[in-house]
Amino acid sequence: MRGLLGFLPWIVYAVIATGDEWRWGAIAGLVIAAGLVLVDRRAGRGWDEMVIETSAALFFAALTALSLAAPHSPLTPYGPALVNVWLAGTAWGSLAIGRPFTLGIARAATPREVWDTPRFRRVNVVITAVWAVAFTAAAISLTIVLAAAPHATSAVVAVKVLSFALPAVFTAWYPKRVRRLAAR
Repeated sequence: MRGLLGFLPWIVYAVIATGDEWRWGAIAGLVIAAGLVLVDRRAGRGWDEMVIETSAALFFAALTALSLAAPHSPLTPYGPALVNVWLAGTAWGSLAIGRPFTLGIARAATPREVWDTPRFRRVNVVITAVWAVAFTAAAISLTIVLAAAPHATSAVVAVKVLSFALPAVFTAWYPKRVRRLAAR
């Protein structure tokens, strides 16, 4: 559950940033992301446990700067897609460097003796890949929807919800399945 809190800045942005209000969404996302990073660091959490939070702070700092410097940027309507492009890049990038972003989060909730096992690593590669695919699919879907029907709010909301809910459910289910299969 703690790992999902890292997505709070993204969720708040998704709720606040509608149409021309992307500036307030970006600022809110930045404040929440920076707050999470500060609280987590003070609590002794390692950077590997805060990949999503740190990524959010970087994204929202850049988006805040852009939204204030160019409030009527042609990118404005594509904010929801940009979020998923960034998240997909974070997830795929973490896989590319061999450090799935879920690894640090999972370590915080798993006994130390499991951390270096191939199964633990594999589970986190699979989970991170599921998130990466979901973010990529959402980025593509949102770009298409926002270009073709920018006022199709229900479609945009559905894509946003599904792109977080489906991988979250998978993240909760998959390790249990792997443990059950290993116990047989």
